[in-house]
Amino acid sequence: MRDAMSVLIRPVVSEKSYSLMDRSVYVFIVDPRATKIEVRHAVEQAFSVRVTKVNTLNRKGKATRNRRTNVKGKRPDTKRAIVTLHPDDSIDLFER
Repeated sequence: MRDAMSVLIRPVVSEKSYSLMDRSVYVFIVDPRATKIEVRHAVEQAFSVRVTKVNTLNRKGKATRNRRTNVKGKRPDTKRAIVTLHPDDSIDLFER
């Protein structure tokens, strides 16, 4: 089993993720090679909570370009995990 901090990279900060926190659902950017089981164990180990469900999705990075030199580039691909906790548990990621 891998270390929790090598699986979980950072939480996603957005309006949608904030609205999901009210329903005990949290969104994390995770290591692209991590499985749902590894994400589950990492969240349970890092935050001492009970995980009921994990959904993952791979997001392709957007194509970008430099306006001045017209050099094309690409944002990195990311993998996100949407973690649903037991209704009695919560993670204090950001104090509101």
